[in-house]
Amino acid sequence: MSSDALLMNVFCYPKVTKCKELSFLLGSDIGDTPDFGFRPRVPLKTKAIERTEVDMKLGNMLFEAKLTEGDFQLQEAELVEQYCGLKEVFECRKLPRQGKKYISYQLLRNVLAAYALDMNFCVLLDARRPDLLEDWYRIMRCVRPATLRIRCKVLTWQELASCLPVGLQQYLDVKYGIVAAA
Repeated sequence: MSSDALLMNVFCYPKVTKCKELSFLLGSDIGDTPDFGFRPRVPLKTKAIERTEVDMKLGNMLFEAKLTEGDFQLQEAELVEQYCGLKEVFECRKLPRQGKKYISYQLLRNVLAAYALDMNFCVLLDARRPDLLEDWYRIMRCVRPATLRIRCKVLTWQELASCLPVGLQQYLDVKYGIVAAA
């Protein structure tokens, strides 16, 4: 029931990345190969390289997938403030915090990765989790460059399911309770 398993179930399904409708929805090229656990290697002010993973890279798009997880994680301000480009990318004073920690760290680092690599970013959420959608909008309100905001998007699993083969849609309904959006 993990989001990583769901991501793999969808994007490893035979010929799914060759589907024109799905490629159009995602902004990917037909036949792009998914790269799970992609390491964007975002530079830090210390000259070190950030080593965490993005859930998936598909063509020019980075993906963060959420299904049952509670949130996008908290992270100490000291660590987040080590990212190169943080002040260029975000209105830092407006970013959501809890004490000395930044809220929605995974979204922050993935938007920063998209910025550093000149890529697009998409967060995949369950439509039954409006709290995660609100977390996304709290972060997006703080993105400074309009060109970067345009390259970032959110999709629900339900929207994505509407572009998938019928057999995969049935599997997602049975396994995850995800039904294609009308």
